[in-house]
Amino acid sequence: MAVSTRSPVSAWWSGIAPFGNTMAMKPHSNSLKMTQNRAIVVFVILAFGYFLSAMMRGVTGTLAPVLTHELALSAGQLGLLAGVYFFGFAGMQLPLGRWLDRFGPRSVLLVLLSLAVLSCLAFAFAQGFWTLLLARLLGGVGVSACLMAPLTGYRTWFEPQTQLRSNSWMLMAGSFGLLFATVPVQWALPLIGWRNVFVLLAILFGIAMLGIWQKVPTWHSHAPSSTVKTSFTEDYRFIWHHAYFWRLAPLSFVNYGAVVAIQTLWAGPWMTRVAGYTAAQAANGLFAINLTTLIVFWLWGAVNPWLIRRNLTADQLIIWGLPLSCAALFAMALLGASSGWWMIALFCALSTVISLAQPALGLTVPKAQAGRAMTAFNLLLFAGAFFWQWGMGLVIDLLEVSGWTEPSAFRAVFAAVALLSVAAYAWFAYGTWRTRKNQRSVVST
Repeated sequence: MAVSTRSPVSAWWSGIAPFGNTMAMKPHSNSLKMTQNRAIVVFVILAFGYFLSAMMRGVTGTLAPVLTHELALSAGQLGLLAGVYFFGFAGMQLPLGRWLDRFGPRSVLLVLLSLAVLSCLAFAFAQGFWTLLLARLLGGVGVSACLMAPLTGYRTWFEPQTQLRSNSWMLMAGSFGLLFATVPVQWALPLIGWRNVFVLLAILFGIAMLGIWQKVPTWHSHAPSSTVKTSFTEDYRFIWHHAYFWRLAPLSFVNYGAVVAIQTLWAGPWMTRVAGYTAAQAANGLFAINLTTLIVFWLWGAVNPWLIRRNLTADQLIIWGLPLSCAALFAMALLGASSGWWMIALFCALSTVISLAQPALGLTVPKAQAGRAMTAFNLLLFAGAFFWQWGMGLVIDLLEVSGWTEPSAFRAVFAAVALLSVAAYAWFAYGTWRTRKNQRSVVST
């Protein structure tokens, strides 16, 4: 009888982990093999980094009542403070794509996460709104590679079906981060204060950097070596002319960006200012919302191989699922005060189908351009998140100045976002229909 040499952890993981039963992972170098155990370690370290970045992203939603009271912030100022993170994040995406394709996840993460550490410390010791704003901007820059770096690595390291599962479970790790940014942070506030929350984040980022330095493999670029330097425009020309990218672009900016903006900021104010929640109740609501999203991302990771075997594409799932997301957002606006955390959780859960678009785009382009393709998508996503976080706050302030009540202003803004989401979906659906029609015409010919 054969004796298994696999560790209990490895045996347990093989059935549920993104790597399945694959016992080796191949980095760029053909001479280097990675055991399954090391692959697991690499995945966990990178997922931990993304967990922290998501926690940093979402913590402003929990801290909104404290920061609003301590700094006397308007809705527009609160939106700017939360949204400037996404401005810094989005601004890094184009150079990030080039750097990832050239230098790889390890080197890029180590450099940028050092800025995340500085950002957390600057936020912790800031004494005014503008210092907080600059620290938040630096934080967006510092964590801008926490998802794109792993996805770029997985594009080379994993098989296609494994990529979709690992991508979904990376997003699940992000949902854990958003989860920890809610009730655990709310519990910590009376004990250590909001400033020490950011000191703790800085320490944890340092631990993640140590793991990345020790365990993540070095990179050997797929792109052919060249001494000719190209501009951003030339480097991204393939992406800018890619029909599938532009079909996805409105979904990324409008639908995906709005989901991120609502989940990480406006869900909390909606619960306190429209639904009548206390700050503690809102924190519990955010916890439930992010827990729901986490479970849904885990389910996506679990069912993706089954979907692939049945030839169900990302485009098909988006076509079928996204109208439900738009309907949930409309329902929130209509229900108003009756729409509590459960409605926001439903909206966020239904919106997770959009996450399939990014790995689908990465699989559509050559490996040498995967980093640039996905970061270009991310540019639109987080530019949208910045736009919606700040823009929704500005419009709410404007409507209140014009005589609207605060709940009515929130409901009107959410309804407008829902209408624009429907328009973006219609663009994608029409483009998909036209592409399929052309393909059928070619086949019949």
